[in-house]
Amino acid sequence: MKAQLTVVTLITSDVPSMARFYREGLGFAVVVDTEDYAELENEGVKFSLSSRKLMAEQSGGNPCYSIPFSGQAVELCFRLESPEMVHIAYTHLLTCGAGAVKEPAVMPWGHTTAFFSDPEGNIHTIYAE
Repeated sequence: MKAQLTVVTLITSDVPSMARFYREGLGFAVVVDTEDYAELENEGVKFSLSSRKLMAEQSGGNPCYSIPFSGQAVELCFRLESPEMVHIAYTHLLTCGAGAVKEPAVMPWGHTTAFFSDPEGNIHTIYAE
C-alpha cells in the first residue's frame, strides 16, 4: 500500500481570521469560506482550515480537539519565485499580522528562507531556490 497526501488542514480556533491572514498575507484565494471551515485554492495538495468544533463533530465527538494545543506540530513551506520575493513577502506578512521569527537569509542548502508565525503561533517558512 502507498498512500498519497492530498489535503493539509490546519486546526484553528478562529477560521475567519486565519483565512483572512492566508488570503491577505500569502495571496491564497478562499474558495470555501464558512465560520468553521475554509478551503484555500492551491495546486496539488488541498490546503484548508477547520475549527476545533467541526473536527470534533466530524470525528465522532473526539475530545482531543478541545484540548489546548501547545508547541509546533507542523511546518508549512511556501515557495516563492525569487530571493527578492522572499524579502518582500516577509515584510508584507509582518504587516498582515505574522509574527517575526527569522528574517530572510541564505541557508546552508542554498535557499533564501524566512520564518514567520501565523496568528495562532504556527511557525512556517517562505523560501526561494
